[in-house]
This record gives sequence, structure tokens and C-alpha cells, in this order.
Amino acid sequence: MQLAEILRPGAVRSLGQVTSKKRLFQELADLAHAEYGLNASEVLDALQERESLGPTGVGQGVALPHARLHGLDKVAGLFLRLDKPLDFDAVDRQPVDLIFALLAPESSGVDHLKALALVSRTLRDQDLRAKLRANDDPVALHAVLSAAQGIKAA
Repeated sequence: MQLAEILRPGAVRSLGQVTSKKRLFQELADLAHAEYGLNASEVLDALQERESLGPTGVGQGVALPHARLHGLDKVAGLFLRLDKPLDFDAVDRQPVDLIFALLAPESSGVDHLKALALVSRTLRDQDLRAKLRANDDPVALHAVLSAAQGIKAA
């Protein structure tokens, strides 16, 4: 599995400022609707429900919100880069500005976990994070993420 397989070019955005986690999840839900045809309110509910179990801010300015959804046939990715970092209750208590959301079919087990591991490993790379933070063009952001193909999930 590679990032280019789960992240469409149109599912990448750069946003100026998001005022809350709920607003961020709404942006992700709207993007999931626009790019993958998913029901935005179902995506929003699923992301919020998962987040209520524990924050998905993994540290170093990165958050990996994820949820399982009915109606998906494969893992779908969404990426947001924020100009102004948002408090996300991350493990290191630092605000986040790089958000890679994963939506998976309800029945997916291994693929969902492989995708989470792939994204987590990829975004741990300090140089990659620096490149993402240095760009606000969605095409460039997608290219940076897609070029990170050398880091594969188990």
C-alpha cells in the first residue's frame, strides 16, 4: 500500500484558519463528500465519535483522525494543511497543522491498520513534515505525500 493509492489529488487542501476541532471535522466531512461522494454528516459523526474515544493528535503537529464508514469499498484519505495550528489535545500538547484523515470501510480490518501505520510512519519523517509546512499549494502537497512512497506499511 502506498499513499498515492489512498489519497486522491482532490482530497488535499490548505486552509488558513480553523477555529475548532469540530470545524476541522466539518471541513474533512465536506471534503470527503466532494471528493469521494460520502455523506458529509455521516463522516462528521464518525470522526467525532472516534475522537471521543481519545484524541488522534499524535504529536509534532500531526493529527490522524480516522473512522470506519458504511458505503466505502476501500480506505480513503484526506489531507489538510493549516496555516494556523489548532489545539487538538495532542499527546505532546502541541497544536496541529498537518491532518491526515483516514476513512475505512466498516468491515476493513487489516487494510485500515496498514493505512494508519503507513500514514503514521510517513508523517514521522521530519524532512517530509518540513516540506509539507513549506507548501500551501494542494498539488504540491499531494506530490510531496505521493513521493513518500518508499515508506511502506508492513
